[in-house]
Amino acid sequence: MTEFKNTERELYFFRLRLTVAGIFVLVCFGLLLSRFLWLQVYRHDDYAARAENNRISITPLVPNRGSIMDRNGVILAHNYSAYTLEITVSKLDRKLDDVIDELSTLVNIDARDRKHFRKLLDESRKLGSLPIRTRLTDEEVARFTVQRYRFPGVDIQARPFRQYPLNESAAHVIGYIGRISQRDADVIDESDDAANYNGTNYIGKNGLEKSYETALHGTTGYEKVEVSASGKAVRTLSRTPAVPGNNLILSIDMELQQIVEQAFGDRRGALVAIEPNTGDVLAFVSRPSFDPNLFVEGIDQQSWEALNDSIDRPLFNRPLAGTYPPGSTYKPFMALAALELGKRTPEMAIRDPGYFNLGNHTFMDDKPGGHGTVDMYKSIVQSCNTYYYMLANDLGVDTIHDFMKPFGFGQLTGIDLEHERTGLLPSTSWKRTAYKDAAQQKWYGGETISLGIGQGYNAFTPLQLAHAVANLANNGVVMKPHLVKMVENTRTRERTLTVPKESYRIKLAQKNIDFIKRAMVGVTQEGTSSRVFTNAGYESGGKTGTAQVTGMKKNEKYNAKTRAERLLDHSLYTAFAPADKPRIAIAVIVENGGFGAAVAAPIVKKALDYYLLGKRPQDPSNPVTASSKRAGSNPNLPAASAASAKLVASDPHLYED
Repeated sequence: MTEFKNTERELYFFRLRLTVAGIFVLVCFGLLLSRFLWLQVYRHDDYAARAENNRISITPLVPNRGSIMDRNGVILAHNYSAYTLEITVSKLDRKLDDVIDELSTLVNIDARDRKHFRKLLDESRKLGSLPIRTRLTDEEVARFTVQRYRFPGVDIQARPFRQYPLNESAAHVIGYIGRISQRDADVIDESDDAANYNGTNYIGKNGLEKSYETALHGTTGYEKVEVSASGKAVRTLSRTPAVPGNNLILSIDMELQQIVEQAFGDRRGALVAIEPNTGDVLAFVSRPSFDPNLFVEGIDQQSWEALNDSIDRPLFNRPLAGTYPPGSTYKPFMALAALELGKRTPEMAIRDPGYFNLGNHTFMDDKPGGHGTVDMYKSIVQSCNTYYYMLANDLGVDTIHDFMKPFGFGQLTGIDLEHERTGLLPSTSWKRTAYKDAAQQKWYGGETISLGIGQGYNAFTPLQLAHAVANLANNGVVMKPHLVKMVENTRTRERTLTVPKESYRIKLAQKNIDFIKRAMVGVTQEGTSSRVFTNAGYESGGKTGTAQVTGMKKNEKYNAKTRAERLLDHSLYTAFAPADKPRIAIAVIVENGGFGAAVAAPIVKKALDYYLLGKRPQDPSNPVTASSKRAGSNPNLPAASAASAKLVASDPHLYED
């Protein structure tokens, strides 16, 4: 009986254990089934997409950047292919420094390369590959290829590179590209074009490369590739090719540009040449210049310091942002104002004793003893200061301001470059807002006098001065200056003109314009620049100018031989030619060059000889000026004369040509 009870008991516990085990198994299978349903039914689409993404890789195809060329097809910026050694840090199987050390036994990697790579790594917004060495030689490519299996995460890629074949020539016009920085990336991410920069490492940083970035960049393409579990490409599923960027055809004539650049020699300054009836900028010279190739892959510290710390400021775009007093090149516009406003007639003459008195202040003429009897024609041809002292006094500062403004003085021209400076065309209202002190806000009569000869607060860019001369040569029809003449589609070769239409017309009497032009022709035939243009082979109009850099004490005489080099006057010249139907208008400034006829005018003569006659200098490497001194000054200095009547009064020797 006892044995039977024990057997029943054991059977009971066995059944219980079997039941619990069964329930446990059913629960486990239930959990597995529910998990299976969760994964295969409810989350099917999500995980299917993930699996597809693991199987398919979408790679952006970076478009070729458009080229830049001058009006005659001379290449100024283009692309070429070269091999680059790149590291994907996330795929390395050992320390980065160890990998680089081993790579350096196969490929030349110097300290600069290492430093540059670290900088890219710190600034990079992506986890993709970064270049440790660019432009590998064929031998270096071969050495690495043999040993590639030793370096997971390191590979060689064929990449397009930007090159500026003419180096320093027209660098301030072309600008340069550089690697996308974090600041650039932030701007791109906030734009509507963010997707178009997937895979792109470079962007325009300066000049036309920046202002025409959208046109030059092109459209990014995409390639859909099936990959294995190890990430190896198996086959290409689909491909949307990249659309290359458009080419830019500039209005610049590079031979003219280089002739002028060589004519400057070691001197500092700027020249702008414009085609009056279209606004085409034919030459845009800023001296000294820089090599934009230095910036493409990131400029090294030593080169950057050499450029940035140079007293000559080679990175400074003088035609666009340098502001200078125009000197006597302002006088033809002052004379035109007198004619238009009825303040003078061509025949009205003054007696020039060699000075002009205003109250207790004496303003000296450039010629001791004066020019004698001076009418308007003679005032321009011989550049008589006293005539314009009197005229400025009669017109007043606000009248001068209102007349000069439509010509573009002290106004943005709207040229297709960024960072253009406004300059300064003074007026009484300007002075009231420019100064806080009540005494400084007052306009003094002595300040008006110096405006008449292009001194005082007057401060204009060389671009503005050339633009004004072009407007005069074009009989008051204003064309916006521009550097890009056409945009070319790289696939169809279709070219689209970008020449703007007429901006506006300045209401001027044609007889008055004709008189001013005749007087400016007289400057080249019997006036201050006649020696330079003797037997030129064409008839041109011009005006010399000499502008002070610093003031002088009362009774102090200007002596170029004893004056510090960087305190010498600026040399200016403006011109248009041919005189009857102008095809070119020019403004040039040579910093600390001295008299306009001696230094600036010969540079313009070389430019006109080439552009009108096809003449080329026999030895263009020689500087135009007879002086062998290296000159320079800060183009952002305020206008040369006084900022108050007291200082103007102590500076009576406003020497001109």
